[in-house]
Amino acid sequence: MNSSNYLTDAINIKSYNLSESDKILLMYSRDKGLLRGVAKGAKKTKSKFGGRMDMLVANKLMLYKGKNLDTICQAEAINTFNNLRNDMDKMIYAVYMAEIVTGFGTEDDPNSSEIYDIFYKALARISSAKTIVEILLCVMRFQLKMMRICGYELQLKNCVMCGCSIDKESKEVIFSEQKGGVQCNSCATGSGVRLPQKLRSFLDVLADTDFDACTIYDEKATPKIASYCFSMVKSYVALHSQKKLMSEKMLGELVQ
Repeated sequence: MNSSNYLTDAINIKSYNLSESDKILLMYSRDKGLLRGVAKGAKKTKSKFGGRMDMLVANKLMLYKGKNLDTICQAEAINTFNNLRNDMDKMIYAVYMAEIVTGFGTEDDPNSSEIYDIFYKALARISSAKTIVEILLCVMRFQLKMMRICGYELQLKNCVMCGCSIDKESKEVIFSEQKGGVQCNSCATGSGVRLPQKLRSFLDVLADTDFDACTIYDEKATPKIASYCFSMVKSYVALHSQKKLMSEKMLGELVQ
């Protein structure tokens, strides 16, 4: 392999036209975080890349290091997440996660391997999901883990004000997206929303379990509960995102 070439795994996020036949891809890679590369001839009907340059496809890539933009030399599909493309709801949630990755990820991201892994696992899980509850639980796991990796972890075990254990509280606590977590009843102020202890524990468990895990909370979650918690966490993510999440409007039509 040429010394100017390098290998990485990457998930396509979006593309831009460069010429009549070429396009630039924005990807999130395991080794380099956000990455832009030129796919020469990708727009041609008989492109050597085929569908591997489509949005939300995970590839093993060989790239040539350029002065301004790297060039994609080879691409081998790892996962095309085909079931996403056959379900508009799944696709909207997947695009939302891609926007989070773009909003919080960086070039040469020190957390690239962790972010790539949870992004990949979440896409795979959504692709195979059978119900809206499964989809929402997966996206919430992704949201909570992403916030933790990027330094915005929601405080769900202890009061964000005094640090006391929330487990000792009554049936409800106060959730404050502005303060980044839950408050005990002694510290609660007028801002925030009331959150039943069971839902607080539910979110805490989601943050700590993998995408394929099935807990008692997963089994008991209803569409109403999942939608309520998802909307609450979505609002927290939007508060800290440096970029406006364009898919929020579409999500608002899905989550009632």
